[in-house]
Amino acid sequence: MPLNIQPLADHVVIKASEESEEKTKSGLYVPDSAKEKPQEGQVLAVGPGALNDKGEVIPMNVAVGDKVIYRKYAGNSIKYNGEELLILGEKDILAKLV
Repeated sequence: MPLNIQPLADHVVIKASEESEEKTKSGLYVPDSAKEKPQEGQVLAVGPGALNDKGEVIPMNVAVGDKVIYRKYAGNSIKYNGEELLILGEKDILAKLV
């Protein structure tokens, strides 16, 4: 299904990596409320880039399909077509996985 979201400026849309069910050594399952937020995901959409002082577009360093690591509490979560997505600024992306 195509993503009909176009981020503005230097923002990106990311789908966080799937979380697996976590189980403690004693066999207890960890509830979602106690789990850490994922910090890894795949870029689904990329904005055109921010403007510099001269009005020129600064190219983005990530592209659709890139797998990235981002700041733990960055961005805004949205629900789109039943999926949890994250919209965040490029400055909150720490690295690309290669």
